[in-house]
Amino acid sequence: MATFHFDLVSPEKLAFSGEVDQVDVPGVEGDFGVLAGHAPVVAVIRPGILTVRSGGTHEKIIVLGGLAEMSENGLTVLADVATSIQDLDRAMFADKIAEMEAKLAEKEGSELDRAIERLDHFKSIQSQLNTTAMH
Repeated sequence: MATFHFDLVSPEKLAFSGEVDQVDVPGVEGDFGVLAGHAPVVAVIRPGILTVRSGGTHEKIIVLGGLAEMSENGLTVLADVATSIQDLDRAMFADKIAEMEAKLAEKEGSELDRAIERLDHFKSIQSQLNTTAMH
């Protein structure tokens, strides 16, 4: 399988850099997979789980929004937050969801809609963490 270069960058660090076979990205308009030779694209990413596949292994990384750009140089994801599933503090993540739920009552209109959508993304991540074997 042909490989391509992939960089995952967050404000804190370079979370991943290397040659990969495939990257599955949680896009705002739907999840999408990137392989070598993918057409150039810029996409907004939503909170979700990004999967990096390389040499028969895969690594799952939680991203909380950002941008993905595929070019002739490879794929670059600029994530607001990027945390390996192994490094995630699940109790803190559950606390964040509870805090988001508690603050819903303070919001209204389009602000409420955005808060519910973000909460739904976080709950989806939590559900995947709880029901999927992360291998």
